[in-house]
Amino acid sequence: MKTRSQTNYENSALFEVKIDFDEASEAWKANKRSIGNGSYRYLCSKKSKNNNYCITKCLPGEIYCKTHLKMFNEGRL
Repeated sequence: MKTRSQTNYENSALFEVKIDFDEASEAWKANKRSIGNGSYRYLCSKKSKNNNYCITKCLPGEIYCKTHLKMFNEGRL
């Protein structure tokens, strides 16, 4: 059995990795707001009619703000 240092990877099919870091960063920040010093807080996951997130911060451990969580629990969301 060959060890990793003895293995010839020249003939192996390697995957080409193409990552657009600008696009990935924008996608990651889509539901967050910067609070300074490289820190972020999550925004409410409810989207408005024009496809923007509610700008209220989430309750701890939830994906909605206080208003939208109440609407969700009442079945109006």
